Amino acid sequence: MYILENVPLRNYSTMRLGGTAAFLTEVNNRHELVEAAEWAADKNVPIMVIGEGSNIIWDDDGYPGIVVVNKITGITSSGDYDTGVYITAASGENWDNFVAHTTKQGLTGIEFLSLIPGTVGATPVQNVGAYGAEVSSTITTIEAYDTVEKKLVILRGSDCQFGYRTSRFKTTDKGRYLITAVTFFLQKGSPEGPFYGALETYLREHNITDIDPGTIREAVIAIRSSKLPDPKLVANNGSFFANPIVAAGELTQLLADYPTIPYWELGNERIKLSAAWLIEQAGFKDYHDEETGMGTWPKQPLVLVNEHAETTAQLKAFRKKILDAVHIKFGVTLEQEPELV
Repeated sequence: MYILENVPLRNYSTMRLGGTAAFLTEVNNRHELVEAAEWAADKNVPIMVIGEGSNIIWDDDGYPGIVVVNKITGITSSGDYDTGVYITAASGENWDNFVAHTTKQGLTGIEFLSLIPGTVGATPVQNVGAYGAEVSSTITTIEAYDTVEKKLVILRGSDCQFGYRTSRFKTTDKGRYLITAVTFFLQKGSPEGPFYGALETYLREHNITDIDPGTIREAVIAIRSSKLPDPKLVANNGSFFANPIVAAGELTQLLADYPTIPYWELGNERIKLSAAWLIEQAGFKDYHDEETGMGTWPKQPLVLVNEHAETTAQLKAFRKKILDAVHIKFGVTLEQEPELV
């Protein structure tokens, strides 16, 4: 295992900000990952495994431990049945490449999550979701190195405490498990509507009636490409804020003042609001902040872009402007999606 010291971290986040890592290494298989974890334990330093850095923002102070860049790849099928297939992807596999692989096989379940940046191993942490689908609905098991028990373990998807944009890997067991592989059960056949609003609209406007995993993937890619910047070209972390969940009583009050506010009923008196709409109404549509060097993407205010910021402190200052404006106007507190480390 080759370990680098004092490595600039801005190249390991698609926001392209941050300090330096005390140590950094790359791993290409689960044995190297275990070796890195054992090295961190022996040196008594923290360890963090990353993929492509699309959901990470490094602080200006950097990272005091070892950053492990996950390059573990491989896709295997472990069971083929009449209704579907169990398929396992190594945690370092590019997520969108994996989605493309499954749709080419005519498998449905994750095509709605096309073009989401990052790696397979990152998707359970955030319980990635889009267009009415969440990755948790297809995950059966997760293989991970348990840094407490110091061994590889298998976790059932039902034990991962999945919720809206969250899981045990993000909350109660944050940092404990280093994910090495994820197994999904994907169904054979075609997805059935009705689909998420924007997707239904796209299919109707383009007269697409022959629905299969491939056509849904193509539609999702077209929609996302029209709204979101490519992180390879524009420094960003995708959607920066999650759609807030409020109580039904809060919605009643908001509707009295803002009758056109978009919302979705989730059941149990819980309501999901549109963070993009709140941000836009608070005055941050196509916003460019010269003071911080940050801005919002013209076609999607949920996306914060680094236009010429040089420090994470500048990003934090711009984030605060948005949070304060939304809270003052609506009484709603937005929550950040990408992890600040």
